[in-house]
Amino acid sequence: MSFPVRAITLDLDDTIWPIAPVMLRAEAILDQWLRTHAPRTAARYPIEAVRALRDRIAGERPDLAHDYTTQRRLTLQHMLRESGDDLALAEPAFDAFFAARCEVEHYADSEAALARLAAKVPLAALSNGNADLKRIGLMPLFRFQLGAREHGRAKPDASIFHAACARLEQEPAQVLHVGDDIELDVVGGRLAGLRTCWINREARAWPAHHPRPDLEFSTLTALADWLERAPYDRTPRTDTAAA
Repeated sequence: MSFPVRAITLDLDDTIWPIAPVMLRAEAILDQWLRTHAPRTAARYPIEAVRALRDRIAGERPDLAHDYTTQRRLTLQHMLRESGDDLALAEPAFDAFFAARCEVEHYADSEAALARLAAKVPLAALSNGNADLKRIGLMPLFRFQLGAREHGRAKPDASIFHAACARLEQEPAQVLHVGDDIELDVVGGRLAGLRTCWINREARAWPAHHPRPDLEFSTLTALADWLERAPYDRTPRTDTAAA
């Protein structure tokens, strides 16, 4: 089987950069900001308590499942209100957190591979997270960034994939979605009619109950190699032993 790729949509967190160290650092920076500007809130809400409150608010507001930014702002407002600090501090507190959230460290292969991919086909970022590619410095490689917050629905909902395809002016079957998450990226993309590529950096086993992705690679470099080999005759393969 071979298929043309006219455009690529890419997940961000854990596909282009690892997200865990980013969030740990952002939480620590927010905690330090609160210690300086809202000490009562910092004392009442250490990092673990902030996580628990954010999870609680997310559970209470399923209508905001696609909007991590509003979830975080509501969390900060609740913390400040319950601690007796000024609610006006919520916005600068969020700004401190978000600036750190956008200070990512890319996987070693990411930037060069993205440049190679962008030289071949249009790229679009498609993420449930709220990272800002302009702040991060990668926006010149992408036609656009479509987040779940802006769209109103999150992956794996088919509508966000279809919205990206429409902006790329391509049929879903001619767009390759690339990501690390089995359910959100691979299964969601496949059900929306896109071709799919699983970036499997940790050599995880593919779950037997799901149809396999069209492609599986351990790095974005391997995807760029595949894309460059034959412009319109690309045979799906894997760079791992699994088939």
